[in-house]
Amino acid sequence: AAMRHLPYFCRGKVVKGFGRGSRELGIPTANFSEQVVESFPSDISTGIYYGWACVGNGDVHKMVLSIGWNPFYKNIKKSVETHIIHTFKEDFYGEILSIVITGYIRPEKNFDSLEALISAIQEDIEEAKRQLDLPEHLKLKEDNFFHLPEGEIVNH
Repeated sequence: AAMRHLPYFCRGKVVKGFGRGSRELGIPTANFSEQVVESFPSDISTGIYYGWACVGNGDVHKMVLSIGWNPFYKNIKKSVETHIIHTFKEDFYGEILSIVITGYIRPEKNFDSLEALISAIQEDIEEAKRQLDLPEHLKLKEDNFFHLPEGEIVNH
């Protein structure tokens, strides 16, 4: 069920999340609002995915993304958190984030320690970088979706 919906195109405003990505993990994430999370297919598998991301009208970067409840943190609400594999100079809350999810890495799972979680995320990032260099994923980096007019919010 993870791959059936891919590639998945999504766009929405970046909202403040739990603040753990940067603070606790050293891996900043951009979070979508509840409405955007609820617009995802209800049967999309939770877990770790990879693809492409673009903030506003900026450049398109590799990303890794988590869909689910983050068992380590025992979330009550489902979240979609995108880690863009790029260093930004400042936060971009309120900006429009456009993503194309192109592949699936693994299901979400719990970890015994923060270190184990961070280590798994680092491995996910490396796997995403490898996969996104493959031609079938690389071509989506140039998709017209990233260059749609501002007002068009399209999730499919």
